Parts: sequence; C-alpha cells; structure tokens
Amino acid sequence: MILDEFFVDKSGLEYFNSKFVEILNIKQIMKKIALAADHAGYEMKEYLKEQLKEQYEIQDFGTFSTESVDYPDFVHPAAVSVENGDNELGILVCGSGQGVSITANKHQHIRCALSWMPEIAELARQHNNANMVALPARFIAKELALDIVNKFLTTDFEGGRHERRVGKIAWC
Repeated sequence: MILDEFFVDKSGLEYFNSKFVEILNIKQIMKKIALAADHAGYEMKEYLKEQLKEQYEIQDFGTFSTESVDYPDFVHPAAVSVENGDNELGILVCGSGQGVSITANKHQHIRCALSWMPEIAELARQHNNANMVALPARFIAKELALDIVNKFLTTDFEGGRHERRVGKIAWC
C-alpha cells in the first residue's frame, strides 16, 4: 500500500485501515435522501440540508437560490431518484407544500405526504408508506420542519393491514 512509507510500524497502518473501513461502512449504511425546493422553500431546504448532512447522504436537486423558479423542474428529478432507488426517501419544500406534493404524486411509485406537524409525517410513513414528504415553508418554522423531517426519516412502514391498502393506491 502506498501509505506504508508514512507509518513507522504496521500497527499504525492497521489503525489507519480500520478507521478508513469504519468510515466507509458508515457511509454505506447512511440513508440516501433526495432534497428539492422552489424559491419559497430554498432557505428551509438549506437549513434542513445543513442539519441532516451528518446523519444522511443528501442529494440536493435544487433550487440553489431564492430566484423565482418552477418547482416541477426540481421535483420531477428528485421523485425519479426515489422511484428508481437512487434515494430511499425524499424531502420537498415550497411555499404551501401543495405544488411540490401534487407534482411528486404524479409519479407512479411516489407517495408524497404534505406534513405540517410531526404526527402527520409519522402516520404517513406508518400507514401509507410515504416515500416523500412535502413541507409548507411559509407556514411552519424551520425548527418544526426539522422535527417533521426527523420523524419522517426515522419512522418505518408498519405493513400488515396497511400493505393491502397501499397496494391499491396505484391506478395503472
């Protein structure tokens, strides 16, 4: 190994290798999360990204400023990434949360839940197997948004009787 020359003894190299493997393992088990917003949700998106970056692997689909944009341009790629498995879950933010939620739910395998309190996000995961959450940036504080997102990301689908119902959602 090229690093051999930097270590006086093999124990130092073994320690380095063990820490490197540990870091790789942590990265591999981190949930991959899609994140997207329009101009009204930009600041909240950035706050959430900063708060979540140590626990999750975040893929930011934009927008990247407060300049006026069309939210479907950012929501569709984020939804596709969840549909095809590149990301496990997704977080969307716009002024009301409605536009991003409606757009994401046009995708066959997306179940996006508009959430303005943690309990709604929790139930959406438990009962509806929601794989994206939409947040209304103009109506909730960033700290509440983080609580909602944390509840969404840490709640599992219960399955059971809910599995049958979720299976009936897709029309085509």
